[in-house]
Amino acid sequence: MTPVDWSAQPLVLAPMAGGPSTVALAAAAAHGGLVPFLAGAYLTPDRLRAELAELRSLTSAPFGVNVFAPSPDLPTMEQDALTYAASLAPWAAAAGVELGTPRYDDDFFAAKVDLLVEAAPALVSFAFAWPPADVVGRLQQVGTEVWVTVNEPPEVEWAQALGVDGLVVQGWEAGGHRGGPVDTGDTQLEVRALVPEVARRTDLPIMAAGGVMTGAEAADVLGVGATAVALGTAFLGCPEAGTAPVHRHALTHRTGTTVTRAFTGRSARALTTTWTELFTEAAPAAYPHVHHLTAPLRAHGRATGEAELVNLWAGTGHERLRSLPAAELARLLVGELAEAR
Repeated sequence: MTPVDWSAQPLVLAPMAGGPSTVALAAAAAHGGLVPFLAGAYLTPDRLRAELAELRSLTSAPFGVNVFAPSPDLPTMEQDALTYAASLAPWAAAAGVELGTPRYDDDFFAAKVDLLVEAAPALVSFAFAWPPADVVGRLQQVGTEVWVTVNEPPEVEWAQALGVDGLVVQGWEAGGHRGGPVDTGDTQLEVRALVPEVARRTDLPIMAAGGVMTGAEAADVLGVGATAVALGTAFLGCPEAGTAPVHRHALTHRTGTTVTRAFTGRSARALTTTWTELFTEAAPAAYPHVHHLTAPLRAHGRATGEAELVNLWAGTGHERLRSLPAAELARLLVGELAEAR
């Protein structure tokens, strides 16, 4: 296992769970000079094991794996999701889709931890909650760096107490789910303001994310205190990405994003659609219960190309998307960063 030299490779392919992240995308980004992440969330342990093996067969470069740590299962969540289901029912019926059943699960957390301890990738990052201290220790013992996601400066001290190796600092502009341990639903700091606030509190390395689409923009974020910069939305248009066709089209044909719990019960930034406009206020903080509730409707939207029924995750920079092969885009980003520096 090769450690990451952030001074030489400060650009990262962010994990994008639920389809966009693929082994082919990660391998191509690595070939172009980025440090890639695989998205372990929503995969079975067997599928994750296969993807790890496949990526290692395609590149010897260091890479990371992101997993979702179990969210709390509060007593009110199932009922809150059922109440939301009643609001969604006419919407789903008009589409001819039966909603799913709200339920809790931990996304095979223990089995994935066992697998990652065995596989020992260079990095493992956690989102949604933080791993227990014994999990951090097990991964570090095999030489894997453990990173956790923060959205608020006061979370830094919690992370330091846990003994992690680095912080994924996610600004408000970022596409997809808010990854920090507390989903407040409140507006949070943008990345260029958040990074310096975090850097004042810690000497841990900072991997910043949020709306970055070019190497020059990455240089700006590195300049305010980040050690590395992760890009996700920038790669959604690459042919190697598993982005659904309806999602690809919307990224360059729609304007405006919003942060909403309407799709999964956890705050996430997506393109504005009829769904977000109608149901953001009604959606409860109940992940993964709402995720399972809405999954059939979202799958139907992807299959039929009905954008209004799809969680179109996107960062605020989506209109500057460059739909290039991933290795080409990675090399372009590296070149832009070098020029900006």
